[in-house]
Amino acid sequence: MRCCSLSPDFRHARRLRSSEKDLDEVLQTHSVFVNVSKGQVARKEDLLSAFGTDDQTEVCKQILSKGEVQVSDKERQTQLEQMFRDIATIVADKCVNPETKRPYTAILIERAMKDIHYSVKANKSTKQQALEVIKQLKEKMQIERAHMRLRFLLPVNEGKKLKEKLKPLIKVVESEDYGQQLEIVCLVDPGCFREIDELIKKETKGRGSLEVLSLKDVEEGEEKLE
Repeated sequence: MRCCSLSPDFRHARRLRSSEKDLDEVLQTHSVFVNVSKGQVARKEDLLSAFGTDDQTEVCKQILSKGEVQVSDKERQTQLEQMFRDIATIVADKCVNPETKRPYTAILIERAMKDIHYSVKANKSTKQQALEVIKQLKEKMQIERAHMRLRFLLPVNEGKKLKEKLKPLIKVVESEDYGQQLEIVCLVDPGCFREIDELIKKETKGRGSLEVLSLKDVEEGEEKLE
């Protein structure tokens, strides 16, 4: 049995768990059907047997809060295609060609994903899948996450010792200056940012600082793949 019919924007249904006043925004009718396409309405005896009540509005609430959305094959395919494009967009936004530092276009990433026969997983977030795609694409093309440019200001006494601990987390040291403080400008993998931040706070007891100069170290222009 099912409620009929759902409004085009079924996302409102999720709000019913915290606010049932939106019911009319979700449903086009409060009637419960056994077969929607044939217009076959459920009998009171069936409702009582299945839901413990013949109040159709209450049955609709139960279906929305506990039931599963039935999606047609066409709708599911459309959703997967949209996720595929979203994943490609995330990868393109986060990555560059490591040799040229130029970003790839989303269209180019889509083509590369098709070449490796990447299959979208509907039950995983696009961000999680984007990280999977980057790993797989690395085996086929020159691609890596764009580096962040950071500036460290460290107390001189602790700076030298701390620099050795930071070395494995730094990709490129662009400049290093000893004054009243040790100032280091460098490029790092975005995935190391939190570890670096925590290490500086811990080792300097809050006297050191970390500044993000740029989220992505990229060159102008887009990368082309022949």
